[in-house]
Amino acid sequence: MNGTISNITSGLNKTILLIEDEQDIAKLVTLNLKSMDHSVIHCTTLQHAEKVMMDNQVDLILMDRMLPDGDGITLCQQLRQEGHSLPCMLLTAKDSEADIVLGLESGADDYLVKPFSVLELRARVKALLRRSKQQAHQNESLEFNGISINCTTREVIAFNETLELTAREFDLLLYLAQHPKQVFSRMQLLEAVWGYSYSGYEHTVNSHINRLRNKLARSSYTANLVKTVWGVGYKFSPPVNQIAS
Repeated sequence: MNGTISNITSGLNKTILLIEDEQDIAKLVTLNLKSMDHSVIHCTTLQHAEKVMMDNQVDLILMDRMLPDGDGITLCQQLRQEGHSLPCMLLTAKDSEADIVLGLESGADDYLVKPFSVLELRARVKALLRRSKQQAHQNESLEFNGISINCTTREVIAFNETLELTAREFDLLLYLAQHPKQVFSRMQLLEAVWGYSYSGYEHTVNSHINRLRNKLARSSYTANLVKTVWGVGYKFSPPVNQIAS
């Protein structure tokens, strides 16, 4: 997939691509997005959506999983494989833990289960767009002993190895690393990284922290980067020594 597909600008109006074949849901989502002063391009198939992205600048994708010509997850995977950081949110009736994990691991930034609250949809859209705007202005690289976190390429290099992180895992690690040794509660991380503060979603932080730590644990040099402070939350603990030569 070539061409410019992301256009995070300073203006309020964004172009949101909605890939949804259920007309009632599409109308409801479109109505609410337009009431937020966003432009909406509606597609019912992945094939149509790919053509739209070739011809239009898009700031956010909201997509169903069960589409007439495939699973929306495949589009997430394709975008991430090609290096695009365009924010994507899955809207789907698939509500098992395995399905949610699969969606997030595919590169989706968020996963909203049908039927959903319109207020929650609006809050999550705002959060994704706000975070994308912040990321567009981040040009720094964080450097620790043996570890580099590049905010532009969104790559984490740890002792000459690239860590394969999902978009949300990267955001979570980046936020913690930007505040080394500072302890954050689950609610604080939910607010800072996800952009909303619903107490019922604190388990989302737990699951992402667990997956992030599992990936970091594959190397003894990164296993203890994210530590639990019992009864409080989590913190980033920079490595003290570099890998032995």
